[in-house]
Amino acid sequence: MIRVTNTIVLSDDEIEERFVRAPGPGGQNVNKLETAVQLRFDAARSDAISAGVFVRLKGLAGRRMTQDGVVVIAARRFRTRERNRADALERLVALIREAATPPRPRHATRPTLASKHRRLEGKQKRASVKKARGRVRDIDA
Repeated sequence: MIRVTNTIVLSDDEIEERFVRAPGPGGQNVNKLETAVQLRFDAARSDAISAGVFVRLKGLAGRRMTQDGVVVIAARRFRTRERNRADALERLVALIREAATPPRPRHATRPTLASKHRRLEGKQKRASVKKARGRVRDIDA
């Protein structure tokens, strides 16, 4: 059991791990060992995640979520399988934890009188600059 928040607990069978060969440095083991981890979590079918959390998770995950609602996280930062596993799991938990916190509602505010005056002054300056770009006339004619 993986505790994400007080209300969200993921069971171990909901997370699928696949090990692949990692690119990059590794010495003699680079072509022999599969140290990179590809972690898959089916958020669409998970009982632990509510509909609101799923919608926020979909927005946060972006390209890491497939069309079927499966979150795929690849971890290949470290040379050992255990550290990559822990890294991928930590990133998944952080992503779900961020999606679990609802966004703060925005309270509408009105612009201050000073900001209205600043805006109008800026518009007047810009208008005078544009007006000065007009055609040049001969005074003698």
